[in-house]
Amino acid sequence: MDIMQLDQTYVAGTYKRFPVEIVSGKGSLVRDAAGKEYIDMGSGIAVTSFGVADDEWIAAVEAQIHRVQHMSNLYYTAPCANLAEALCLRTGMKKVFFGNSGAEANECAIKVARKWAAETKGPACSTIVTLENSFHGRTLTTLAATGQDHYHELFRPLTPGFIHIPANDPDALEKLCADDAIAAVLIECVQGEGGVIPLDPGYVSALNDFVRRRNILLMADEVQTGNGRTGLLYAYMHYGIRPDVVTTAKGLAGGLPLGACLLGERVQNVLSFGDHGSTFGGNPVASAAALSVLNRLTDSFLAEVRAKGALLRSLLEGAPGILSVSGLGLMLGIRTEKPAAEVVRTCMEHGVLCLTAKDKVRLLPALNIPEELLRNAAAVLRAACA
Repeated sequence: MDIMQLDQTYVAGTYKRFPVEIVSGKGSLVRDAAGKEYIDMGSGIAVTSFGVADDEWIAAVEAQIHRVQHMSNLYYTAPCANLAEALCLRTGMKKVFFGNSGAEANECAIKVARKWAAETKGPACSTIVTLENSFHGRTLTTLAATGQDHYHELFRPLTPGFIHIPANDPDALEKLCADDAIAAVLIECVQGEGGVIPLDPGYVSALNDFVRRRNILLMADEVQTGNGRTGLLYAYMHYGIRPDVVTTAKGLAGGLPLGACLLGERVQNVLSFGDHGSTFGGNPVASAAALSVLNRLTDSFLAEVRAKGALLRSLLEGAPGILSVSGLGLMLGIRTEKPAAEVVRTCMEHGVLCLTAKDKVRLLPALNIPEELLRNAAAVLRAACA
């Protein structure tokens, strides 16, 4: 059997894969088994921050592999400690818990919020508020946190204690929080899986003011938006707020599994011995990879990400067949006259790999994609939409 047949025979059928086997690549170019080359505008769904087979990333990973590839969290390792320090210094947060994914980072955030609320406001205060159209993961608890009913349908009963309210509606939160049962509000500043929709700045400001007045935690899900994707280190930085908890994963380690839950001053000591854990969290190889990514996300580099995002938007907005463009930085959603899935298939036929998010085409290229490839990909996309 070929690879596609093997996969279909032995891998659980949870993915609707395209009939393409990717075998190699460099930077923002990848090749399939037939030798066809594609411009990668998805970067593994915002994971390969510096593209495929990046030399600096490889060097960091390889150097750590030759030292120690794994050590349990019963012992100290330098990459884990150094990465935690770097994340805290760059964000002003105080402590970090490492897991393996965005869902795990959000699970940790939920546990932190509930323990903090129980200790400071009483055990009846346990509800987590999230926004309609949000996406926070695929475990039973993070599915419950996700504000999209179609993700819930097959897996009830879900973990209780979550309420979903409309985004950009300050009155909805005011009405909801008439009692003292709310522990935290969890938001994505750009709703990625929900269609690449940034929250309104005025709403985020009002939300921040409200939770501070009511002694409610504010938690930012930066799983997809984090690590330079929107042109700042984390998307919440565009909004001038400082959350109590920040979760991230995807692009953090540039292609290796790593999630992080960053804890601010109010919650830095909530987790104590035995409260939480992860066998692979803070793995030294993944942490070394993440350090190589984080160290390259300088202010000047992030300014380039913003400039490339603005360029890509300018190349697409107003083009025939393109109705609107939303997003921040190199995280864009394109509403098209043709069905998004049809546009993605056409782009693939012409050597460009794109994604979808609900009814939009979604673009998440590597942060260092060359401008020439960005222009070429935009031309293919425009032609596919026309």
